[in-house]
Amino acid sequence: MTDRAHAAHAVGDEAGVWSGTWVAERLGVELTGDEALTGLLGLALRRNPKRAHLLVSHVLGKHVPQSPSVVYGHGVALGRRVRDLLGAEAAARAVVLGYAETATGLGHSVADGLGPAPYLHSTRRAVAGVARAGGFEESHSHATSHLLLPEDPALLAGDGPLVLVDDEFSTGNTVLNTVRALHERYPRTRYVVVALVDMRSPADAGRLDDFAREIGARVDLVTTASGTVRLPPGVLAKGQELVARHEAAATEPARPAAAPSGSVARVDLRWPRDVPDGGRHGFTAADRDRLEGALPGMAARIARALPAGARRVLVLGFEELMYAPLRLAHALEQTVGDGVDVRYSTTTRSPVLAVDDPGYAIRTRLVFPAHDDPDDGPGERYAYNVAGAGFDAVVAVIDSVADTPALHAPDGLAARLAAHVPHVLLAVVPSYVPRAPHAPERPSMLPEPLRGPAFSSYAPDEVGWLLQDLSEVTLEAPTEEREEAIQRGGAHYAESLPVEYQPSEQYQELFHAALEASAARLARAVGAVTEVVLAERSPRPVLVSLARAGTPVGVLMRRWAHFRHGLDLPHYAVSIVRGRGIDANALRWLAAHHDPADVVFVDGWTGKGAITRELAAALRDFEASDGVTGFDPEIAVLADPGSCVRTYGTRDDFLIPSACLNSTVSGLISRTVLRADLVGPHDFHGAKFYRELAAADLSRAFLDAVSARFPDVAESVGAQAKDLLSADRTPTWEGWAAVERISEEYGIHDVNLVKPGVGETTRVMLRRVPWKVLARSGAGADLDHVRLLAEQRGVPVEEVDGLPYTCVGLIHPRYTRGATGADGKAVTL
Repeated sequence: MTDRAHAAHAVGDEAGVWSGTWVAERLGVELTGDEALTGLLGLALRRNPKRAHLLVSHVLGKHVPQSPSVVYGHGVALGRRVRDLLGAEAAARAVVLGYAETATGLGHSVADGLGPAPYLHSTRRAVAGVARAGGFEESHSHATSHLLLPEDPALLAGDGPLVLVDDEFSTGNTVLNTVRALHERYPRTRYVVVALVDMRSPADAGRLDDFAREIGARVDLVTTASGTVRLPPGVLAKGQELVARHEAAATEPARPAAAPSGSVARVDLRWPRDVPDGGRHGFTAADRDRLEGALPGMAARIARALPAGARRVLVLGFEELMYAPLRLAHALEQTVGDGVDVRYSTTTRSPVLAVDDPGYAIRTRLVFPAHDDPDDGPGERYAYNVAGAGFDAVVAVIDSVADTPALHAPDGLAARLAAHVPHVLLAVVPSYVPRAPHAPERPSMLPEPLRGPAFSSYAPDEVGWLLQDLSEVTLEAPTEEREEAIQRGGAHYAESLPVEYQPSEQYQELFHAALEASAARLARAVGAVTEVVLAERSPRPVLVSLARAGTPVGVLMRRWAHFRHGLDLPHYAVSIVRGRGIDANALRWLAAHHDPADVVFVDGWTGKGAITRELAAALRDFEASDGVTGFDPEIAVLADPGSCVRTYGTRDDFLIPSACLNSTVSGLISRTVLRADLVGPHDFHGAKFYRELAAADLSRAFLDAVSARFPDVAESVGAQAKDLLSADRTPTWEGWAAVERISEEYGIHDVNLVKPGVGETTRVMLRRVPWKVLARSGAGADLDHVRLLAEQRGVPVEEVDGLPYTCVGLIHPRYTRGATGADGKAVTL
């Protein structure tokens, strides 16, 4: 094969054939738009149940080996266009944010073109010792959770423009979810979205402008080319069938029976000690200057280590580590001159079908196990278009965290490369370890927990509230005003309180009927989850409820432990806030008074699992900031319809009557409040005690009705707990998948506005501006109260076959008071 043929094989333009032809002909997928589009993109098939096709960039340096000057040049050119758009003054205050894993190098390159802008990329690798500054979800990806881990917490807190960089702008969901999450925390007036290609459908094209108006900010879009992917009906199923049919025949070249024939050696880059390996924790203009000074020397060392006569060399990066290998490849390209064809690409988590056809973008695939001890556990990783591409040498650039025995195992990346390339050089970049932040001084004593009757209507021994009393502060706002402020990004839901819903006589009758009908079922679930906790977690657990819905459940679990085992368990209630984490001062108090290993967090039920994820992330942050270990992020719940936890009483989605009411079934305590002017760095989060609602209080009545059934269900609880302890209770997260599907099917494009399950739907009806309710066909009395609330608020109830929950509440996706009217009733969009 000639050098020209090798090059064509690598980039997918062999014999002038477009590298999307194979997919287009078999699936009917059409790529329309700018003339440059087919030169930038090819097509492949994902091994992914969420999306059939993959747009494969020829200039990104991820799946297709490309000249590093081409890859770097595209990113720098986009950055210069952003600089021209913003102007010098605004560009000097800008921050650039890139997306893991695919756009980490592109984002770096854009930042280089923009000028002195600091750069940060999201990551899927949690790092001990670094607190999380935010996170978001990427719904269509094979790995959805992104973390933001800047070394300097102030990096995202400025008011200058935020430039968000991704490889493609397809639906816009990921970018909008990111902006929404960050704007809520760090509001600013200008955003710029940058992508190599804009591939939005006509239906999605207007959403960016609508969103900008909602949050009151300017949002610009800068891309190299634009177009649309036209997908025929049934393309997902057809694509999956096509993948299944070709999978066996279209894998990587067969593994050799003998040891790899190629050699593996190391090259010492002498990477500058004070230069980060990338933007995972931030990358400043000073970091960039130091790297520029060191690149020529590092490139010369690689050139000297290459075998004599090498004419075709691949510099292969590693997943999120894209920029360092790109700059090394670019410098090597300039060092060796025209006589050597230098290419650049990286390994990836993304599973893609390989088909050795000139009209297909992914010709070959190397498969190897993960070698960096990833948070999501072991799994396959891939290098595409490397085998069979005629490379004389591969320079594999990894960070030191990934230089593990798995890298060098017989089926590891080094051996897989050596099976197909004569010479493999391994270049290890030291993984940057952020400097430990200076721990602020804290008061030596935190206040003791609040207890009834001074705070809450519960008996003093039933629960201690690790909160501060804000009863004298006016925090309530009309539901409609709160919803508008929250969706515009001008306020966080925890900064105010909804006006307490006062139930009608008819609604109160429904509550009492539901309690009578479900008390025994609730008692069984309470007993079962408590027995599982005692058997698996700790013989003398410290129950810590997530206020407020978890508090009645924690009290009932404490009562069961006393009824069945004579135990008097400590029980506290703490605040956790979506997007802000758990109250760190409450954790400090708990760690000072109890063994963290004995703490069991308690909640009422799971919906899609957002709080489950929030707690896990918050505890990682707390361990990093305070060095306290032992807290277990597993939540114990009565009901787990979302399949998000291992410790539960049931996975049925049924009515827990405490969800029907607000404070009057939760000790007369409000939702928790986290607002900077009220809650200082050394304070517990706040809440109000609604003493004036004492006449309507049903908190003790609810607890007594359930615990009165303990003797009746004791025998069945034993059998239920035994079954649970022997069952496979591994979370499947099927609820989260259902929410993502519903969000897209109903055009909401924000999982935070989809509230699954009876309990969450009830909360939507009581506290937010509901749009509609989805009810499982044939759902019975568990939904009587939801139907009554829907009738009172003018909200349609739509029956849906095959719904995985009894019901799902949808918050109005484009709420303004002008859209719905001052009464907050839903309208048809």
